[in-house]
Amino acid sequence: MSVDRDVFLAAMRQVAATVTVVTTDGPAGRVGATVSAFTSLTADPPSVLVCLRSDSRIARAVIDNRAFCVNVLPEDAVDVARAFAGPSPDDPGDRFCNLAVSNGAQGPILPRATAFSCALTDQMIHGSHAICIGSVLNLANAGEKPLTYLSGGYHIVRPHKT
Repeated sequence: MSVDRDVFLAAMRQVAATVTVVTTDGPAGRVGATVSAFTSLTADPPSVLVCLRSDSRIARAVIDNRAFCVNVLPEDAVDVARAFAGPSPDDPGDRFCNLAVSNGAQGPILPRATAFSCALTDQMIHGSHAICIGSVLNLANAGEKPLTYLSGGYHIVRPHKT
């Protein structure tokens, strides 16, 4: 027995999340999508996980390409987050239009993003999502403050004054 879906969603809206765009490139194409379910998994070996809607274009492409890049967006990148959010356009390349991306081996690296470039090492389906585990092969630490998402809106992080 589990809690009511709407009660769960209301509670999860109170959990702040770093805004990330997962990208991939390879035989299945160049695709990107905004996601909030990203976390470190282990430091030995350096690994992360992302959760992607299993019926989405990004999930299929990540699994087929066996690679992905998690781009942690800087706090002023709301327009980028919105460009990669929602249903995938007919041409997934449209989401990269007008962005000066770097071509990483595992997926495009977005401007000023801290990027975790990963080889897909494992994946499983749980409910509506694919849980994708990646071994971090390369890291680009932009040193920017991250954009966050809370209660249906974008926020910036500021230190608490002591």
